[in-house]
Amino acid sequence: MAAVAGGGTRAPGPSLSGSHGSRDRTVFLFDRRREQGDPKEKVLRCGEETYRGFRSAVCQALCISSDDNFVITTTNRKEVTDDNFNEIVQEGVTLYLLQSVDQTLLSATKERIDFLPHYDTLIKSGMYEYYASEGQNPLPFAFAELIDNSLSATSRNTGIRSIQIKLLFDESQGKPAVAVIDNGRGMTSKQLNNWAVYRLSKFTRQGDFESDHSGYVRPPPVPRSLNSDISYFGVGGKQAVFFIGQSARMISKPADSHDVHELFLSKEDFEKKEKNKEAIYSGYIRNRKPSDSAHITSDDERFLHSLIMEERDKKSFTAVVVTGVQPDHMQYLKNYFNLWTRQLAHIYHYYIHGPKGNETNATVKEAGPFNNIDIEILMFEKGKVPRMVNLREIKDDMQTLYINSAADSFEFKSHVEGEGIVEGIIRYHPFLYDKETYPDDPCFPSRLKDDDDDDDCFVVEKGARGKRPIFECFWNGRLIPYTSVEDFDWCAPPKKRGLAPIECYNRISGTLFTNDKFQVSTNKLTFMDLELKLKDKNTLFTRVFNGQEQRMKIDREFALWLKDCHEKYDKQIKFTLFKEIITRTDLTSKRMQSPWATYSAIEWDGKTYRTGQLVKTIKTLPIFYGSILKFFLYGDHDGDVYATGGEVQLALEPQALYDEIKIIPISKLDRAMSEKVVKKYIEDEMARLPDRLSVTWPEGDELLPNEIKLAGTPIGALRIEILNKKGEAMQKLPGTSHGGSKKLLVELKVILHSPVGNKEIISHISQHGGKWPYWFKKMENIHKLGSYTLKLQVVLNESNADTYAGRPLPSKIFKFNVVEGKPEKFSVSLLDPPFRVGVPFNIPLDLQDEFGHPTQLATDIEPILEASGLTLQYEEISRGTNCVIKGVTAKGHVNNYLGKNFNLKVILPGLKEDSQILKIRLLPGPPRQLKVKPDSEILKIENGTSFPFQVEVLDEAGNITAQPKLIVHCKFVGAPNLPVYAVDCSNAGTNILTGPVVHVQNIKKDQMLKARIEIPSCKDVPPVEKTIKLLPSSHVARLQIFSVEGQKAIQIKHQDEINWIAGDVMHNLIFQMYDEGEREIIITATLAEKIKVNWTPRINRDQMIQGLLPDVKVPTSVKDVRYCLITFHDDHVSLESAFTVRPLPDEPKHIKCKLKGPNTLQMGEELQNVMVTDQYGNQIQTLSASCINSLGVSGNGLDKSNLKTTWQESTQTMAVKGIRFYPGPPGSKELCFAWREFSDFLRVNLTSGPPVKLHLMDWPDLGEPISVINGRELQKPLIVQLCDQWENPSPEPNVKISLIKASNLKIIPSSQQHKTDENGRANLGIISIHAPRGEHTLQLKASYNRNTLDCPIIKFNVLPDPEKPVCLNVKYDKNAAFAAGSTFPDFMVSVISEDSNIIKNINPGRVSMKIWEGQSSGNRVPANVTTLGCSKVKDGKDEGFFYFRDKMVPERVGTYSIQFAFAIDKTNVLSSEQIIIEVVANDPVQLLPESLPATPVVSNVRTVASRTLIKDLCLHIKDEYNNRTGYDLVGKIIAAIKSSSEEDTEIPVFQGKVKTIEFPFNRGSAEIINLVLAENSPGRDSTEYILEFEADLPALAKPLEPYRLSFMFYNDFKKQQRMATLTREKDELSKSIAVYRNMFDTTEQLITEMKYQVQEAETKQSHLKNELKQHQINIPQTSILQYVDSLIKQKRLEQEGVKKSPRRACTLSNYPKDNQDILGKIAHLAQIEDDKAAKVISWHMASDMDCVVTLTTTAARRIFDETQGRQQVLPLDSVYKKTLPDWNRTLPHLRNGRNHFRPIGNPVFARDLLTFPENVEHCQIVFGMLLGDTIIIDNLDAANHYRREVVKITHCPTLLTREGDRIRSNGKFGGLQNKAPPMDKLRGMVFGAPMPELYSVLSGQIDLLQQYRTAVVKLHSVNQDLHLQLQSLNTPEMQKRKQELAEQEKSLKLIEEKLGMTPSGKGTESLLPLEALDISDIQSCRYPASTCSCALQCKGPP
Repeated sequence: MAAVAGGGTRAPGPSLSGSHGSRDRTVFLFDRRREQGDPKEKVLRCGEETYRGFRSAVCQALCISSDDNFVITTTNRKEVTDDNFNEIVQEGVTLYLLQSVDQTLLSATKERIDFLPHYDTLIKSGMYEYYASEGQNPLPFAFAELIDNSLSATSRNTGIRSIQIKLLFDESQGKPAVAVIDNGRGMTSKQLNNWAVYRLSKFTRQGDFESDHSGYVRPPPVPRSLNSDISYFGVGGKQAVFFIGQSARMISKPADSHDVHELFLSKEDFEKKEKNKEAIYSGYIRNRKPSDSAHITSDDERFLHSLIMEERDKKSFTAVVVTGVQPDHMQYLKNYFNLWTRQLAHIYHYYIHGPKGNETNATVKEAGPFNNIDIEILMFEKGKVPRMVNLREIKDDMQTLYINSAADSFEFKSHVEGEGIVEGIIRYHPFLYDKETYPDDPCFPSRLKDDDDDDDCFVVEKGARGKRPIFECFWNGRLIPYTSVEDFDWCAPPKKRGLAPIECYNRISGTLFTNDKFQVSTNKLTFMDLELKLKDKNTLFTRVFNGQEQRMKIDREFALWLKDCHEKYDKQIKFTLFKEIITRTDLTSKRMQSPWATYSAIEWDGKTYRTGQLVKTIKTLPIFYGSILKFFLYGDHDGDVYATGGEVQLALEPQALYDEIKIIPISKLDRAMSEKVVKKYIEDEMARLPDRLSVTWPEGDELLPNEIKLAGTPIGALRIEILNKKGEAMQKLPGTSHGGSKKLLVELKVILHSPVGNKEIISHISQHGGKWPYWFKKMENIHKLGSYTLKLQVVLNESNADTYAGRPLPSKIFKFNVVEGKPEKFSVSLLDPPFRVGVPFNIPLDLQDEFGHPTQLATDIEPILEASGLTLQYEEISRGTNCVIKGVTAKGHVNNYLGKNFNLKVILPGLKEDSQILKIRLLPGPPRQLKVKPDSEILKIENGTSFPFQVEVLDEAGNITAQPKLIVHCKFVGAPNLPVYAVDCSNAGTNILTGPVVHVQNIKKDQMLKARIEIPSCKDVPPVEKTIKLLPSSHVARLQIFSVEGQKAIQIKHQDEINWIAGDVMHNLIFQMYDEGEREIIITATLAEKIKVNWTPRINRDQMIQGLLPDVKVPTSVKDVRYCLITFHDDHVSLESAFTVRPLPDEPKHIKCKLKGPNTLQMGEELQNVMVTDQYGNQIQTLSASCINSLGVSGNGLDKSNLKTTWQESTQTMAVKGIRFYPGPPGSKELCFAWREFSDFLRVNLTSGPPVKLHLMDWPDLGEPISVINGRELQKPLIVQLCDQWENPSPEPNVKISLIKASNLKIIPSSQQHKTDENGRANLGIISIHAPRGEHTLQLKASYNRNTLDCPIIKFNVLPDPEKPVCLNVKYDKNAAFAAGSTFPDFMVSVISEDSNIIKNINPGRVSMKIWEGQSSGNRVPANVTTLGCSKVKDGKDEGFFYFRDKMVPERVGTYSIQFAFAIDKTNVLSSEQIIIEVVANDPVQLLPESLPATPVVSNVRTVASRTLIKDLCLHIKDEYNNRTGYDLVGKIIAAIKSSSEEDTEIPVFQGKVKTIEFPFNRGSAEIINLVLAENSPGRDSTEYILEFEADLPALAKPLEPYRLSFMFYNDFKKQQRMATLTREKDELSKSIAVYRNMFDTTEQLITEMKYQVQEAETKQSHLKNELKQHQINIPQTSILQYVDSLIKQKRLEQEGVKKSPRRACTLSNYPKDNQDILGKIAHLAQIEDDKAAKVISWHMASDMDCVVTLTTTAARRIFDETQGRQQVLPLDSVYKKTLPDWNRTLPHLRNGRNHFRPIGNPVFARDLLTFPENVEHCQIVFGMLLGDTIIIDNLDAANHYRREVVKITHCPTLLTREGDRIRSNGKFGGLQNKAPPMDKLRGMVFGAPMPELYSVLSGQIDLLQQYRTAVVKLHSVNQDLHLQLQSLNTPEMQKRKQELAEQEKSLKLIEEKLGMTPSGKGTESLLPLEALDISDIQSCRYPASTCSCALQCKGPP
């Protein structure tokens, strides 16, 4: 029978009965034949004894047909059959139902297991605690336990045995974990169950537990017991994993299995079971298919997904995953990575490298079975490159160091108690020369190594090994770290001296290898009995030699081997020639002071060193050279001995310099140095003694021997070097480098030799600075007169001795004299006051030198006088002992007639104290002019008033001056009876000139008068005339009264009678007042007070000011007449006006009502003209005004507050006014009119009320000013709506609305009237504001039915436009002189905006400099200006500044104007103020006449006229540009005659037989008058001579080129006359030829330039045409301009269409950019093309879209203050830029240029979708900070996939999807807060779309077409100009000129031949190029006029 339960509670445990015949068993079944099967387990209770019965029971329990084909297997895939049924089907077994044994496990299963600990747990529980306390960190040994298991598991591998330890410390992949993975044979589920059982070792036989090592056979013996049989006790693995962490997951797959078995144990689970009283040692093994990680759901174990994915390609493996790693362990593993990996390499050294170990020096590695073990350690940390090390690669573990530092080895073997085998090896580490080679542990050094420490040479008690034991112990080839063996009896140091020195025993290390017959602790840290067994007296040791055991005495063999190693490998020192034993008191340690043996020689490394031998040291500071005195060896020795240490005593050489003894270790002797080199060093040292001084003067002011110096003249500075005999500089004696010698100093002394004796005035000592030589600063205090000596002496540092070793140290002496110096200062003597403007006075000066000695003024010094506000001049200065500046005059402004104090500064250039300031009081001068204020010529005064003139009497400088009898008169003319004014100005020079009033009778308009102002007593002061315009008086002259009815005003004249309804009230009475000129007077409060009326005592003054009179109540009786009087009284006039009011009677009989007009009434409107008549509609004549009192009006909702009834006399009717209804629903209303006993009814329709106000729509609260930048448009249009008083829209059309503004406010479009539409609404459009900075108001005005509506007032806060240029700022050196032809100083120009800041980012081509000759009136620029461009800005600095550098000053002297211009656009240019400069002449270079004289022709006859060379010639000095200069030069001009031939000795002479004549030269010119040859002067007939004028000007540094004038000399008078005629003809021809040549040269240059322009235009046109072809634009050959113009028009239409096409826009209002530091709101800084991306990015940044970005915190704070903190701001200068993302960074899935995985969904950085219209660099900072690395991806699935893959390698940023979802950087998504709303819900806070790409393409095409059109037009123009110019060459006129030139040149040549002169050389050959130009150049024009410029329509001959 079988019972089955689906997934129920586990059946009770097995019965204790031993019978198998009828026991019931509980079996757990998993049906895994099909994927759709039940995933849960089935619990089967069965008692069948055979497989057949069991199978039937299974079929019955699972409802399976018995005919179905299936197999039943264990979890290890062992099929259950009849043969093994009873063996397999036991209590609690888990079985599978499969299609076949090899079927894949379709889903995971759970297998119940029990892992009760073995009883050994109790028996051996204390072993670990007893042996494992060694004080080290045991964590590496815990790893070793897991490696042991892996070595055992991989022992049968034929290939690589791979063991990996992965330290998974990347927090992004889960919590820290450690995984140990091997490729061993794996474990079945049963073996995995056994692993969990504590203390189930491999030796435990199968009983209640099935061992996973069942059938264990001990491995055969191998060298070093490296059998991998080290997974032993069933304890270490469990202890290790729970020592490392809190839980362990065992994952394993056997090689022949399809399933992976997984067991999870955790401390938390054990504690939970204990708490719940559950079975602690029970659990489940999960059996699953490879790479199935569906059961891993915790984020703490995310790393397991990747580990499990690696199972796919593995045949077998085991992975131990430890989680919950202790924090202390994790820190240790990170911080000491190299340490613990080195320890592991030490533990498994021989498994990794083989029996011989790691022989790094071996040339050939032996191939063996151990080269295939790879133990790798990998550590993964977040954001770091993984660390990886293979233990095979570690080269510094102790066994590697022992093996490779050993020179020889001694192997032995021991057998202990039967099968116990110990192999051993001892290695010898020799002493080499000066050090031990025994390796030290790098991590735990036993001693400090310091080669430079002198203590090295002393013998240490324990020698090389120190206190460490000899042997390390290995068990089965694995290190047991806590056990070591000190030594054995046969290898311990002997008590007596043996064959080898005692220290050799400290140079050995050893290793012991045991098999598993020796007990170790369960954690393999300690041997239990090894040392006891080895040191047992029955234990025998044998030596192993060449692999064979040798039965010999082990102690003897070892001693001989050790002696051999010592003699063969140790390199020690032999001490010979023993002298004595001494005590060394120079040592501080008393223990080491004795005994010391002394020797005279040593043998070391094949060399012998003896006393007296010269040696050199190494590793000493400094290096010593010396001779050996003796050798020291510590110890009681009495003969020759070998030792490893010792010291040597040296006497330093050369001993003449160094008297020192040094003791150093022998090891520091330089064995490679020869004695010859040491001798050479000693010779060089002797040459290093100081020999002489080298003195230089690096700053000038050199002192020469016996030199005469002026007082105060500086000497030095001095740079001094001490030189030895080699010429080398030195600063200390040669022995100084050894620390015992002295520094050298240099002493300077200056001694004054005076009559009273020598006096030392300067004494300094200088020491060498290391990097600088000996140095003495400049001496400037030597000013006493006399003889001096300067002495330089080398002295020693401490003693100041000037000798050393009996030799004087070097010195040097300079002798010199000091005399008085040049004048350096001056003072001013007493002056002679008073001082007046323009009156000369003298300034006496006293000159002194620097030290107070009187002196004279040098001839080259000219005084300069300065005083702020004064112009000073002087006539001359007298030099000498009494220096006086004579004739000083001062002109300038003084405060008043009392004068003004001035600081007069006298400057003598070149003096040290070159100025003195005098305080003088300057009084004004005598009267010279009269100044009358006001300044205007025409003055306006009102009739009947007096006019005050402000008169000032001025001197010639414009100062107010005074003197006695200074009376000023003023006379008026132009009308009778005008007054005369007079005033006295004698006291103050100024006064008010006034008098009686000016009054002319009866003027209605302006009248002109004349006023003459003069000073009768001062005739030389010109009078001043003023024109007086007399204006009519503005006082009240007339009063008028009006009665206003509607829009009509009726005048009420004086004494008029007015008829009015009795009892009524007269309203709307107004009055007006007029002045003498019939101008209406504005009524003020003061005037209103003077107006009185007689009909009421109460007057409303406010209404009076508005011109309204009080209402007049009409009498109720027709008999009563009211007299009304209005009066006005003031100081000037008394006026009155009166009228009479007469009442009219009226009496009605019947009542009838009717409406005039439609019966529709607006809400709030008063119904007008409701007429009350008799019942027949006739006018009632008998009614009076009193009848209206009986009229009553009623109705539903009637508002009677304004109801009025009036009597109309003209129509004899009652009028009811003010009928209106309370606000309510519109509709039909009924009115009832009752009068006396009569009544009548009217029906009216009530509509919305009449408009009374205007509302501004879609604008915020108008209480706050609207910020707008000057010249910019408002953000939205002004739309107004008519409303009634109840805020209801009033649909009143055609209501006129206008804008009222102040005069300084300009709006565009200009203010004009608008009318409302049928809805009562008007759109005033978008206006732009132009106004000064500040608040302005704009008043809306509208009226309805002549009533002004309540209109809003719009306030604007006008901000300056930071981009609008208003002026140019020009900076330059205003003190610079402008010499002709030189360069201007640098001009720095900046463009200033409205906000007074410099505008940047301006194209430099828009800024230009204009210069022209002369001055222009106003700011007008003449046509002929020179325009210059600005220079290139250097290195991008000074942004916003434009420099004009190296611009040439004009070459002509004169006044020039400079103006800078900035082209705002094509039509508007902003110009700077004109700069007026004076160009002065440059340096003088030539001597020239004013005009070239004719060539003189003279003879030596008696007549003076025939001998006159020059009658009158004026010579001037000119610069290179022909400007006159040298006005300050004085000298002479020397005239001489020279021959053109050097052989000619007959030179004519001047009158008086002199060869030269001198002429005075003054003020830049010299007059040459009557220069005559001597009578009968020598000279050859018909010879050309040269008259040379040479300037002798002493003040001119560079001599001038002399002026030469050729003349002809004749002996015959007639011949002279004839030749004179020919000479005149020659001169005229020369001038004419020069004019022709200049014209032809200019024409030739012009044609060359035109050809170049044509070529340049053709190139540009061709280039642009090719560019247009690239845009698929082909230009036709004909009608080019028409085609291009039409194409441009077409492209612009397309562009406008693209621009107007609808696209996304940000409707959020931007903040006004009134400052260049404001960038704007974030929503306006960027644009996004894709709509989906724009929506999700805008939503993601919704909280930042309204934020204003500024460049500076100051600007941000200003916005904060202006908005009272309501506006959020972001200053960029407060952003930490180092954390900003790199805009060039690749997406996180890209690693090293390749995909780490293949993403889906098109990921891209969000910032890469942004485009910035401007300020790109600043915008990148803003969005880099706000968006960071946010990524846009298509949808949520793609985003989740992307994040899942990215977090495996790095941090994942925020992800936004184009569908509107968001995954935050922490992985959170979902919910409304992570879903973007629709676009319309963003309320316009969305990034706008950029202009379509087609727009920029069209812009580029239009620009190219415009450039091409310009190029075509230019080519046509330059071709036409060239053609016309070439044609002009062949005109008859031009041909005629060429012919004339040829004839004139021919005539000139003939004349020169006749004259016998040298031809000029400028013949007709110059015409040849012009002649050749006629045809060839015309042909060179490539385009004839009919076809040039690409077939443009040109006319002209071809």
